[in-house]
Amino acid sequence: MRVYVGLSGGVDSAVAAALLKKAGHTVVGCFIKIWQPEFIECAWRKDRVDAMRVCVALGIPMRELDLSEEYKRDIVGYMREAYAMGCTPNPDALCNRSIKFGAFAAWARREGAECIATGHYARILQEGGRHALYRGKDLQKDQSYFLWMLRERDLAFAQFPLGGMRKSDVRALAKRYALPVADKPDSQGLCFVGEVSMRDFLSRFIRVEKGSVLDESGRSIGAHDGAALYTIGQRHGFRLFSREAASVPAYVSSTSVSDNTITVTRDRERCMTTCVTIRSMHWLAGEPPRFLHAHAQLRYREAPVGVACTRVNDSAFQLQLEKPRIAARGQSLVLYEGERILGGGIIA
Repeated sequence: MRVYVGLSGGVDSAVAAALLKKAGHTVVGCFIKIWQPEFIECAWRKDRVDAMRVCVALGIPMRELDLSEEYKRDIVGYMREAYAMGCTPNPDALCNRSIKFGAFAAWARREGAECIATGHYARILQEGGRHALYRGKDLQKDQSYFLWMLRERDLAFAQFPLGGMRKSDVRALAKRYALPVADKPDSQGLCFVGEVSMRDFLSRFIRVEKGSVLDESGRSIGAHDGAALYTIGQRHGFRLFSREAASVPAYVSSTSVSDNTITVTRDRERCMTTCVTIRSMHWLAGEPPRFLHAHAQLRYREAPVGVACTRVNDSAFQLQLEKPRIAARGQSLVLYEGERILGGGIIA
């Protein structure tokens, strides 16, 4: 097959390309340039050089695609609007749908690719003539949580060569293949943009002002940098006036963008809930029955919890959790049946 591999300049996508070439496919390395804010050090130029070095080492051609405008419009624009409303969006999930498996996949198809591939730790399996999405075998690196927005036709046009591998094995293969990025550290920053904190990033795009930290009785006990910058369960980034108060952990239990206040509690369980409403539901495994029992993951790397799902309307479900969890508005909630993704939605 003619496979277009999205090369990020990192070790995972490099090994994915190497495995596909070894399997006999015609591999084309593709570097995606996206918009980058002028206030942080440019990361994509170095990543582009690393992607070029990988292509040279593997003896494969390299193509480049500029999706700067799409990223700024679809990802940054969405994040700005969501945070301004007091939500905590998941840019990685949106980036996968809009950029990697959206604009990039469409371009690759037009250029003659028979499929695309990435370095995601997830698995695509065929079941009954359909493509299903499963967790990666390395549960410490599993990225299926960020892929819930994909459609069955996206999976049919994609490959995840690393889905059945452990990260340690990927690093070992990178060294065996003498890839120039074998020892490059994993990126920990915002999807594509790089090493920048969400606080620094958002403060450039939405209006944030210092405000009051309230206790559960509504009394002002501290100060924060802007209510839109905080999320439920957070215990850092705000200041409490009294030394005694600051000596005991406090957790954000609610935020109000309109009043520019955050409320904190000493009891972390008060930040949790057992009832969650999900909007913008998307089903990878087909429409479910009116009532559904499954397991839900509300945060990346969080242990799944059993849930009973009840349909509210065409795009919303109400979930009753077996155990309390922190549910931040705007975050992704992904439903699993074992290791298979059923679908997901946005916490309302």
